[in-house]
Amino acid sequence: MAALQPTSLSKHPLSSGTPTQIFGSKVQSGDFRPTQFRFWTSFRSNTGVKLKASAEPPALTWELKGDEQNGIMEMESGCDLFGKLKNGFLSFKSHKYMENLERYQALAKGQAPKFMVIACADSRVCPSTILGFEPGEAFMVRNVANMVPTYESGPSETNAALEFAVNSLEVENVFIIGHSCCGGIRALMSMQDKAESSSFIRSWVTVGKNAKLSTKAAASNLSFDQQCTHCEKESINNSLLNLLTYPWIEEKVKKGMLSLHGGYYDFVNCTFEKWTLDYKGSIMNGKTRVVVKDRLFWC
Repeated sequence: MAALQPTSLSKHPLSSGTPTQIFGSKVQSGDFRPTQFRFWTSFRSNTGVKLKASAEPPALTWELKGDEQNGIMEMESGCDLFGKLKNGFLSFKSHKYMENLERYQALAKGQAPKFMVIACADSRVCPSTILGFEPGEAFMVRNVANMVPTYESGPSETNAALEFAVNSLEVENVFIIGHSCCGGIRALMSMQDKAESSSFIRSWVTVGKNAKLSTKAAASNLSFDQQCTHCEKESINNSLLNLLTYPWIEEKVKKGMLSLHGGYYDFVNCTFEKWTLDYKGSIMNGKTRVVVKDRLFWC
């Protein structure tokens, strides 16, 4: 059993009792291996708390006596964020995985999705929930404001995912999905043109600067909120054009092996717009303006 040595001593801001010691378990190398611990909002001075630690997780547990244990257990069950996730997983296993065991076993051997989806990281926008994608149907990447940087911008997790989906998985469709009330687009529209910032978000959303310029030119007479809505859709089209800067994407689009689509989910009114990039029409415009076809509105 590794010896316990205190690494810090502080009074937790939520604690109404004495300061709480945080322990780490010392291993033979001389390094400290972090242990797991919890803070409780209140302890009486006579709680009789005992600490146990081991080199393997969970590294630290509380032993409580009498009514203290019952009170803490009730508190924990009321705040058990993972209880819902556990129930969700077990329900999935019973009602989906086990009932479709052959399909999931096939997926364990490989994937052949028809779609590559690029969506926003916003917690209100889950493409699988909105559009009913099942496991194995869509290779998916989510980022702030569902943007695609140009090929010349260099490596990013988004174009790494694109390279794998298009060249290795050979998806037939790339689908960029934007949404209403997008915080990333609002940040883009709020930025001063020459402002310098160390913010990762501001640096990232500059990918959509052409969409912002287009919006300012076309919708300057509208309110700021209306301009943001306009830019949310314009940014999708900007990313569709950016996709054509990747030689291996344009080659497949030109040959009809790959289609590029845009989608817009309005979660205020629960509507969805879908459109497809018209490659020949966009080429005739010098790749500076998206020409679309097959526009659909679902409500």
